[in-house]
Amino acid sequence: MEENNKKRFVTQAINDEILSKLSLKNRYQFLNTNLMTVLEPPEFNFLKKVQKFCMRFEKKNNITHGPEEDVYEWIPEFGAEGYITRSHNFDMIDINYAEHGATMEFMRSLAMVSFNPQYSMAGGATILAINPLFEHHENIPIRLEVLKKFVTGQTPGAILITEPERGSDAVHMLTTCKEQDDGSFLLNGEKIYNTNAPKSDYVVAYATAEQNNGNTMAQFLIDTSWDGWRCERVSIPTVPKVYLGKETFTNLHVPKDYVLGGVGKGREHLFEGLVPERIGIAVDCISQCWSALSHAAIYSNNRKQFNQEILKFQGVGFLLTDLWARLMNVTLGLLMFTKSYDSKVEKFGGSLPKNISQAMVASASQFKYHAAKLSAEICYESANLMGGAGVCDNTLMQDLLGISRIAEIIGGSRQIQTYVLSMAMRQLYKMTGI
Repeated sequence: MEENNKKRFVTQAINDEILSKLSLKNRYQFLNTNLMTVLEPPEFNFLKKVQKFCMRFEKKNNITHGPEEDVYEWIPEFGAEGYITRSHNFDMIDINYAEHGATMEFMRSLAMVSFNPQYSMAGGATILAINPLFEHHENIPIRLEVLKKFVTGQTPGAILITEPERGSDAVHMLTTCKEQDDGSFLLNGEKIYNTNAPKSDYVVAYATAEQNNGNTMAQFLIDTSWDGWRCERVSIPTVPKVYLGKETFTNLHVPKDYVLGGVGKGREHLFEGLVPERIGIAVDCISQCWSALSHAAIYSNNRKQFNQEILKFQGVGFLLTDLWARLMNVTLGLLMFTKSYDSKVEKFGGSLPKNISQAMVASASQFKYHAAKLSAEICYESANLMGGAGVCDNTLMQDLLGISRIAEIIGGSRQIQTYVLSMAMRQLYKMTGI
């Protein structure tokens, strides 16, 4: 057993031989063996490059993934290597990634989740703050400065949409913004459940000039050192290392250069971010599934009961292969979507036209809905197949179980996704002319 494994848990419950087989290197190898025939060489090579960095980082820093470690301390080194996000090429801040786009972001996520699911979740929240700055920096120095800090890992980022009394209703906000004569704004209200907010130097937030009127929504970049900002941590026990916040704005003054979208523009900016946000969550969920399945597959091929590997028992083997088949199918579908998304972004010069982006909202909700459900099922069933080894603290299965419990809630709950899809189906029916 590797030395760093000895510090991961209170009491070792899995024997040395099997625990060593569950190493990050071996779990990556299981994933790669599954995907090597479906990935193009640039995708597969990038996946392996990120994996190599994660393995070296884990060894060099003696990462145990134990409860005492702060995942936010890892961000600067990942940022310096260019592994915070690969969604875009950031030439406006002199960062040029040869490998970028939704598909490469998928590859990055596959590597990151297996390395550490909670770290990957925190990183995903920073990406949500990066996207609006990428789209609406307008070459304004402070926006470019903050964008670079996010991308290079100098600070995590957060996006503030959800409110205590509004939940997944992103349109009818109670937080208000009042424009001043100089083009600045005063913000008042509350936000909640915002990943990374207690750790972030900057956040992106939404408010409305008139409560409950989404047509008056505006979008802002906020420096969390300003007067009028207050942030408390909200404890989410299933992800104990991830910091989520409850924020209070009290006459928070936002200068003009920090206004990413004025009154009436915020709703448009919010909805343009729905496709990458929900696809990002779907990618993270599918990555969770592969990480959980790799644990269960390796364990069941090595753990013996009644003198044979437990994979050979139908109750284990048949369930595991059913999960495996469904996961591979959804992976292929999501991979096809990310490639289609990338080709459209390239065709239109780096940004999707509004009509195409809106047309992809339904597909993004479908993938988010399906992938989140699959994560909840596969993470649970994989842990179940491993018995006590799947629910004790000797592996990352406990983290995968925890994060999968909230996958259907973040980024718009399951009920919101089905509502969006029912409205999309209604619109599709009208388009048929029946």
